[in-house]
Amino acid sequence: MIRSLYSAITGLKNHQISMDIIGNNIANVNTPGFKRERASFSTMLGQEIRGTTAPVKDASDNTIV
Repeated sequence: MIRSLYSAITGLKNHQISMDIIGNNIANVNTPGFKRERASFSTMLGQEIRGTTAPVKDASDNTIV
């Protein structure tokens, strides 16, 4: 169950990043020299790998490591 919650949270975080980028692009559309950003899967994947990872359950002693 924890892994499914982690998947849901990860999806929500990635959607929030996309919404932040879109909002930033809209806010700066009339700024001279502004170049839009794009949210890409590889960027978000890299952030998830460097960030926190899902806890792994060790079934041998019922602790989360």
